[in-house]
Amino acid sequence: MRNPSRAILIAVIALGAIWLLQPLVRSYFLAASEPRAIAPRGALADFEQTAVSLFERVSPSVVQVVVQHGGPLSAQEGSESGQSGAGTGFVWDDAGNIVTNAHVVGTSDRVMIRTAKGDVMPAEVVGRAPTYDLAVVRIAGRTLPPRVAVGASADLKVGQAVFAIGNPFGLDQSLTMGIISALKRRMPTAGGREVADVIQTDAAINPGNSGGPLLDSAGRLIGVNTAILSPSGTNAGVGFAIPVDIVNRVVPELIRTGRVPTPGIGIVAANESAATRLGAEGIVIVNVAPGSPAERAGLRGVDRMAASIGDVIVEANGKPMRRLSDLTDVLERTKPGDTVTLQVERGGERRSVSVGVVDISRG
Repeated sequence: MRNPSRAILIAVIALGAIWLLQPLVRSYFLAASEPRAIAPRGALADFEQTAVSLFERVSPSVVQVVVQHGGPLSAQEGSESGQSGAGTGFVWDDAGNIVTNAHVVGTSDRVMIRTAKGDVMPAEVVGRAPTYDLAVVRIAGRTLPPRVAVGASADLKVGQAVFAIGNPFGLDQSLTMGIISALKRRMPTAGGREVADVIQTDAAINPGNSGGPLLDSAGRLIGVNTAILSPSGTNAGVGFAIPVDIVNRVVPELIRTGRVPTPGIGIVAANESAATRLGAEGIVIVNVAPGSPAERAGLRGVDRMAASIGDVIVEANGKPMRRLSDLTDVLERTKPGDTVTLQVERGGERRSVSVGVVDISRG
């Protein structure tokens, strides 16, 4: 072969040219200059079908609640020129009653509702129950979407799928999903009381979701989203919902009377950390209100002069008492006018005491 080095050099140059020109060749001969053919999707996965069906069925019944504290509300833009708050609500019945959070409504009686269709209308505040962070507002003379189906919360399981529909940051008709992370949580509300059996979920709940429904995979209401636990104020995977069994008891009372009695016996109790420091297993009574059922029953609070503990409630209606929320739970199942039977320890001795239950919110 004549001059093999020259042939090799030519081959190398040719290969280099081909490599350098490859993008140009590909863009010319392989470019999709026309719309691509659509690949078949196939059926949605079962969990996707569940979420899609649930949202299409329930979301029309979920509304945005905007509360104004002054200044005109722009119905067209859904924005406020005065100080206002916003949250979520959902249709409770065919009479136009809508459930939301008490902290969304606040003390205002000026509430605007925006439906899923974009209709904006005024609503009146029917009642508030700050103790449970629940409120009811009502739209009059309008045809509303179907009411949300009501489920139960007593038989929920950790790990069960849940769905939240709401208006986080004003982004209406948003769906998030997750699981029940924990049950029987306790959440403080107004007046220094706690709601028992609160549902914890990792479904994303952010400002604006408050008052919206927490649903099971059947689309039934199992809770009302009410709070998040986050240093930043945004979702960190820990959200809370008032259980529907409480909602289904409180809301009808709000519709009937505009308020819900707060059952109590007239005591101030020490918090758990204080009781632990005192070495007490139970609810330590700090003060007894004058003229209260507790005083009439002979219950005694802490004697500060003698630096001694008075009565410690260890049982109520046969249930062990370890913290104030245990007693609150028992009292909420007892109507004002009835009595509760307490097991009380004082000075190492235990005795049984019957104490009347009254509506302390009136006093």
